[in-house]
Amino acid sequence: MKLATWNVNSIRIRESQVLRWIGRVEPDILLLQEIKCEEQAFPTARFSELGYQTVVVGQKAYNGVAVLSRMPFTVRHRGLPGLPPEDTQARYLEIETQGIHICNLYVPNGNSGGEAGFAYKLRWLELLARHAQALLEVDLPVILAGDFNICPTDNDFAPGALAADDALRRPESQAGFFTLLWLGLTDAVRELWPDRAIYTFWDYQGAAWQRDLGLRIDHTLLAPTLAEALVKAEPDRSVRGEAQPSDHVPVFIELAL
Repeated sequence: MKLATWNVNSIRIRESQVLRWIGRVEPDILLLQEIKCEEQAFPTARFSELGYQTVVVGQKAYNGVAVLSRMPFTVRHRGLPGLPPEDTQARYLEIETQGIHICNLYVPNGNSGGEAGFAYKLRWLELLARHAQALLEVDLPVILAGDFNICPTDNDFAPGALAADDALRRPESQAGFFTLLWLGLTDAVRELWPDRAIYTFWDYQGAAWQRDLGLRIDHTLLAPTLAEALVKAEPDRSVRGEAQPSDHVPVFIELAL
């Protein structure tokens, strides 16, 4: 199984780039975040021409997640379990295929809205951990992948790329990430590249790409049985150098299933 996650920062702007990348890499499943459109505006037909079935949880101009799959799947959740019904932020989509629960997520950034905004991020992470634990307790193979908006350690951002009080590296955010690992999930990239400086995001400002002032905030976490099948995990940096790129790049994994 070839699976990738990619925050595209507007599918309408990045549609051609995503289509080119799919044609080159041919993932079985592609998880997209920050599509920034409602379902009816998503270019479903273009991906269907390439053999992908699509499901979208969208939101006008903000957030939004989508799954593209060449394998049949069932939608299990269109929102993070535990969030109140009035929470309309489109940040979570869970499918099941071949018995595997694949959770596509876009964790709140936490830097906007003051302490209330940061508290919302922490609550979101708490509910994510609770749901992941419920899946793992019944021995379901599960993948959590997407834009976590967390640099787990100091090795996950370039020196000088983040202020000490940035929500992406605050201890509470990092603790939320490690809570997921303590449940038994494996960080796919770090499993294969434990010490290497690897980034998945470069800001548009301050020549961050040219100076390689990157962050690793896009992650794929695997249940134990899936971690045993991991053969490849790395970001595709090449797309960041293309014209009109997203500030994120795809993170690609391959499982020998």
